[in-house]
Order: sequence, then C-alpha cells, then structure tokens
Amino acid sequence: MGESAYGHVPVMAGRVAQLLVPVLQPPAVMVDATLGRAGHARALLAQCPGLALIGIDADEAAIEHGQALAREYPGQVTLAHSFYDQVASIVASAGYRRVQGILFDLGVSSPQLDDSGRGFSYAREAPLDMRMDQSAGQTAADVVNGYTAAEIARVLFEYGEERFSRRIADAIVRERASAPIITTLRLSGIIRDAIPAAARRTGGNPAKRTFQALRIEVNDELGALRRALPAAVGLLAPGGRIVVLAYHSLEDRLVKRELTARAADPAPPGLPVRPGDVFAGPGGTVGPEFRLLTRGAERPTNTELASNPRAASARLRAAERIREAA
Repeated sequence: MGESAYGHVPVMAGRVAQLLVPVLQPPAVMVDATLGRAGHARALLAQCPGLALIGIDADEAAIEHGQALAREYPGQVTLAHSFYDQVASIVASAGYRRVQGILFDLGVSSPQLDDSGRGFSYAREAPLDMRMDQSAGQTAADVVNGYTAAEIARVLFEYGEERFSRRIADAIVRERASAPIITTLRLSGIIRDAIPAAARRTGGNPAKRTFQALRIEVNDELGALRRALPAAVGLLAPGGRIVVLAYHSLEDRLVKRELTARAADPAPPGLPVRPGDVFAGPGGTVGPEFRLLTRGAERPTNTELASNPRAASARLRAAERIREAA
C-alpha cells in the first residue's frame, strides 16, 4: 500500500499523478479509497488547487493521520472511517453524484506492517490480530483457533496460493489443541515446521503466504474489492479516471477483469459496421464505456525499487470513462 518505511514515499507517486492530475482541475472531486498515511492524497492536493478530496480508510490510525491533512487544506478534505466497498454511499453523503478521480492503493501499508501491535508481520512478536479496523470483526487468532482444518486449508489455498495448505492447517489444529495460538511468532514457527525442509530453502519466509491469506480472510479484502470496483467506476463522470495499485495476483486479477470488461466493445463481433464506429462519442449510447490507460499492469521503475523495496510487487492499472453507461 501507499507509504513505505523508506521515507514514507507513496508507491509510483509520479505515475499516479501523471494519470490523475490532468482530470482533477477545479471543481474536481477525487476519492482516495485507501487513504493510509495520505501520501498520494497530499501530493494530489498540492498539484491541484481547489481539489475536493474524499479520503476513506478502515484503519482508525489512518483517519486520525488524515485530520492533519484536513487542517492543512481546510474545507477541501472529507474523511470517512469505513471499508472502501461503501464508496458510493460515502460519496453521496458528502454531497456528490459524480467524481473525476478515484485511487485504490490496496493491501497492507508499511505503517501497519511496522506497528508491532497489529499482527500483520510474520517476523515480529505480536498478538494475532490483522484487522484493518480494530474496532470490529474477527481476528486472525479467531480464524486459526476457530476454523476447522478444512476451512483453514481452503483459506490458505485460495487466498495465499499455498501448496502446503493442508499440511499447515493440520499442524495448526494439532498445535492449538495444547494451547490457543495467539501470537505471530508461534504461528510462524508452526508454519515453518509444517513445510518440508526442501521447500523452505526458496521463496522467502515460509509464513508469507499464510499470513497474506489470513489477512485477506479477516478483512474480506477480495469480497470488498469485488463490491467496490463496480461501485467506484459507476461514480466516475465522463473523462474521469480510476487508478488501482494492487500487490498480489488475486487483487490484480479482479482489477484487470473489471477494467477490461468496461473497456470492451459490447457490439457483437463480425458486424460489417460496428455501432461504436458510428454512434460512440459525446452523447452516444453504444460502444465501450471506458478506455484503458495502461498496457497491461505497469510496474515500479528500478530507481523506485532501489529506494523503496516494498514497492516490488506493485501493479498499476488505470482506465478513463469515455461515455455514460447506456
């Protein structure tokens, strides 16, 4: 997600600005659906005088941090403590029907990883929490101690793409019988011991995929994203743009599917004259609603990676609405 531990520089900030600044001229409205430490939001407000910005985040710490941004830009910033799948109702409550820009910077932020009390990191001792919103919902400890072995294996396989999901699930159930698993390092040790030694020699920390899967399950991240993407693109005015930064293949697959479907021409193939060729454009009612602004998923430059290694897995996709929905 947005900020890194290496100077709190938002990921691919220059490319994000290049895509969004041209459409954020007064009286533009922008939604930062994952405010985090407001790195992207602050940069866009600085470059777009008069911009109205709606910042959304499920993390109370992010909203508290956003208060400083609201004081810095009085009257321009609206904050909402919520998951981003509520984006449509949040925008409506702020008094807007359409917006000109939307940004999603998905996943877990570096401040969340570095906060030893949050339980996101497999390398630091902490309670097994992993909730984005610590005021509600089940924790990772609830999952590992309450789910059946089959349910745990499903989560690890679907959300972590973990090939040893069943072995890890069985080990978790066996170990929790002696004492509940409530800390990150105990869970990391169980995972390490469950994976064959040969497989542990490659691919980084063996707990990485399990911790990703548990975090996605605890926060319903993929479900929220499935709900949020169509709601978000539905808010864009003609000429408006959406930019999404994803950090693993499951997120990126959902983003790719949504944006490419919106950019597809709905006319049946094989027509001698395609309706989009004749009627699309201002006031038109056929042809694609969106055009893609990126060729595939763009990645950070080597220069950025040198200063911010945590950006390595970032994938950026963007699209622009070219007409209203039929």
